[in-house]
Parts: sequence; C-alpha cells; structure tokens
Amino acid sequence: HNILRRKVVIFRQFPPSPSDPEWGSCSLGVFICLTCSGIHRNLPDHAKVKSLRLSRWEDSEVQFMAENGNEAAKSKYEAQVPVYYYKPTHKDCQVLKEQWIRAKYERLEFIQGKKPLVYEEGTRDGMLMKRGRDNGQFFSRRFVLSEREGTLKYFTKFDAKEPKAVIKVDTINASFQPEKIAHPNGLQITYLKDFSTRNIFLHHESSKEIVDWFNSIRAVQLHYLKVAFPGASDIELKPKLTRNFLKEGYMEKTGPRQTEGFKKRWFTLDHRKLMYFKDPLDAFAKGEVFLGHQDLGYSASLGLTPGAHCNGAWQHGITIKTPERSFLFTCETETEQLDWFKHFNEVINTPMSPQEYSSEWKNGHLLHQITI
Repeated sequence: HNILRRKVVIFRQFPPSPSDPEWGSCSLGVFICLTCSGIHRNLPDHAKVKSLRLSRWEDSEVQFMAENGNEAAKSKYEAQVPVYYYKPTHKDCQVLKEQWIRAKYERLEFIQGKKPLVYEEGTRDGMLMKRGRDNGQFFSRRFVLSEREGTLKYFTKFDAKEPKAVIKVDTINASFQPEKIAHPNGLQITYLKDFSTRNIFLHHESSKEIVDWFNSIRAVQLHYLKVAFPGASDIELKPKLTRNFLKEGYMEKTGPRQTEGFKKRWFTLDHRKLMYFKDPLDAFAKGEVFLGHQDLGYSASLGLTPGAHCNGAWQHGITIKTPERSFLFTCETETEQLDWFKHFNEVINTPMSPQEYSSEWKNGHLLHQITI
C-alpha cells in the first residue's frame, strides 16, 4: 500500500501538459519530457526509460525514483556547469539538447572534481564544412580559435599560411540553424565586417564536434569579456555571449520613398539590429536598421503610414519610426504581423546599455542610411 501510494504521489506531480515531463529514466531517477526520452534511450548505460502513464512500473523502480529525482540529479550531474556553457531550453534544436544530455550523464563533464573541459583549452583547430559565398556549395575549411589573440580564423586550405578571414570574438554571434542550413548540425556565425554583418554557414557530421566548437567560442568570449570588464560579474557578462535571434522570417518591404513596390525579403531581428536579405543564406544583409529606445524617437505601430500605397501581395502592415525616417513592412498573416510587432515593441521598450547608446550613435545612423 505504501508503494502504491508513493506511485500515485510521484506521478500526480506531473499533470498532462505538453510542457510537462511524462517520462522517467529508471536508470538515473529523473523525470523527462518526450523529446528528451528519445535521447536518453540512446545513452549506453542509462537507456531504461518508461512512460509515467502507459508503462508498468516495478515497485523497486518507483522506490528508486522517489529516492532520487531531478533536484538530486542536478546537484550531482550539474555541480560545475561553466557560465559559458549553453544550457538548452525546450525551444532549442535537437543537437543542443542531445549534447547537453550526453555531456551530463554520459561524459560526466560537470560533476564535482572533474578535470578541465575541452572548451577551456584556449585554442581549437579543426575542419568544418563551410558554405561558399557565391555557389552555395559546402567545402571543408580549417578553422582556428585562439583565446590569446581573441580571434576565430578560417583558411581555404589546411596548409595555407594566411587566413581567408580573421574574426574578432567580441563581434561574433553563433546560433544553430538546422532548418535554414538544411543540416541537423548547421551553425550560423555572424560578425561585423566593414560596419556590415557577415554571415557564414557551417556544419560538421559529428554533433559533438559542432557543439564543442560552439561552446569553445563562448568560453573564449567570456575570457575576453572578463579582461575587458574586470569588475563585472558572471551574471552581467553571460548575456553578452552568443544569443539566439529574437525572430526570423519573411516580410515584404518598400523603399525609402515609400512609393516603390513591396518586395518579399528574409528578415532577422538580432536584438537591436533588424537585417534583411534577399535569401536566408545570403552572406551579407542588403540593409540593416538599428532599433533604439522609445525615448530616442523609435516606435513601432500596426498598419502603414497614411497615404502609403500597399501594392504587394501581403496586407498586414507594420511601421517602424526612427529619428531619420519610417520603414514600412507587410506580413502574410495577422498572426505573423502581431508576433513581429510584439518583438519590435519589446526591443524598443527595453532600456539601452551605455554600449548600446554608443552603437546608436556610431552604427545606428549609418545603418539607417543603408537602402532598405
């Protein structure tokens, strides 16, 4: 009776909800979601997974779950997770979730007293598949990450003496884009080149290898930031590491005179920078707009400005006003319109940091002048 009662108590902690864990790892004593249950089944020593509602549970298994649980597992397997290591959420792609789970439970990377991690070696040198800027084909390229130099370099040939590009780590953003790149391990790196945002698209057949690169970049970035801002705490520096884009997708746009035809373009909202591309895999943005704070004259509104002629296929308009001019966009559906509008307003209503005030003056006015 006590065991039966414990079953009811344990399993009722998780009411039926898409975001709640309805599976359990009998090997680890943790409750997991459906997506993670598939990954756990592939762990060599921890593959025993059961549904909380559909599977038959032995009394000993229920006892094990009761004696362990997620908090106990976290204190053991996440005892020393570095600040720079990216902990995925339910919104992240499969490769990040898989490698996070394997790092914790299979490789035991974060347990107390573990040796220094591979991401902290200060340098990384290896081959990644890089998409060609013009022909769209992927070629093997050598990449070298250096903490001492604060750079990421890539070479067109393994034995090349001079790099094709030298990228400063403080300008790098990296985000996984499996759908856009059409590869489960696809990674997009963006950086500043001559005041414009440059995109490079990478992948590697090994999911561990590509995630190791990603976290190594974040480790080097954190080292750079600690040197640049010696008085800042880890909590203050963590948001300055790589980040996911706030939103991406198609909208239509018109030109600065607002009489040109609306054209379909791919848009990326990267914090305060709104970029548009003719194709999602373009190397350079065709235009960029800096979104400052509302107190500086920035605003977003539904609909188009009075007198604007919408001659495109899409009718759900958004107007963004900057100190220099207004930008007009249209969305295919009202749902997309409201989602873009929500993100624009969240950015514009967020107070700016001192560094962003500097960017608003240095970059913002330059970006506004780029034809969009």
